[in-house]
Amino acid sequence: MSEPLRPTASTVRRLALASVVANAAIVVTGGAVRLTASGLGCPEWPRCTATTLTPTAEYAAHGVIEFGNRLLTFALTAVVVAVLVAVVRARPRRRDLVRLAVVGVLGIPAQALLGGITVLTGLNPWTVMGHFLLSMLLIGAAVVLHQRTREGDAPARPTVPPLLRRLSYGLLALTAAVLAVGTVVTGSGPHSGDPTAGRTGLDPGAMSQLHADLVFLLVGATFGLWAALRSTGATAAARAALVLLVVELAQGLLGFVQYFTDLPVVLVGLHLAGACLVLVAAVQVVLATRDRGPLLSPADVPAPARSAEPLLVTSAGTATAR
Repeated sequence: MSEPLRPTASTVRRLALASVVANAAIVVTGGAVRLTASGLGCPEWPRCTATTLTPTAEYAAHGVIEFGNRLLTFALTAVVVAVLVAVVRARPRRRDLVRLAVVGVLGIPAQALLGGITVLTGLNPWTVMGHFLLSMLLIGAAVVLHQRTREGDAPARPTVPPLLRRLSYGLLALTAAVLAVGTVVTGSGPHSGDPTAGRTGLDPGAMSQLHADLVFLLVGATFGLWAALRSTGATAAARAALVLLVVELAQGLLGFVQYFTDLPVVLVGLHLAGACLVLVAAVQVVLATRDRGPLLSPADVPAPARSAEPLLVTSAGTATAR
């Protein structure tokens, strides 16, 4: 009986990259729903309206936009399920890849449930924030999964001094804080997703200033880490930190432009996409501070050792283990 076809390492890697892209895309399209005031274009969940699954003429384009974003969840589901199937069927099977793929799959019902709560609570800004931050966690897990498909399973070996490795984790935590405060800025500003949706009640100007202060701190910390990594000869980690620094500067510039131009929806949408890129780059900095060895092909994986027990020959001439 012939061996079943198995996904190659390159196939698994491409699917993992598709998962990163799909998770980021659903964030951007979700932002488009909010920026076009279509958040309640489908006022019910899981149905679009109380009597129909799909949008009606009563909600016009807003219903189409909101329902379209819901349909994109099925595309994301197809991608993350394909990743899980691929890592389960791949040989050798790698448990850490399976665990990360399971996280991606479980993120779908978690997001659907949180999205439903968001709709049923009239786009409560705090649940909207949670919806976005959960997406950031799933993007981070997808980035780690993609990186693990490109490297081996050897124990993690630090490629930078311990202090710089700890600083890379601190940088990731600071990035998370910037993203979290950014959601508070959004929840306090004018783009609520629907004219009837409430706001946090916090002062938008004060929240924007706090966000900007954290961004300045993040950029400074990234520059410092890049300089330190460069001085120690950690080329790969320094390159990853430089990429993060460039993305941060572009994102910061975009943020200032949108603030001083009264938050035009196109720039806000680009800023949302930039937030995804900042997170991806920050996770890559942490991953670049250690090495897991080269990725082994199935032919390089040693076969299970055969039993070394001596054999006895029975009177019938059959060899049996002692």
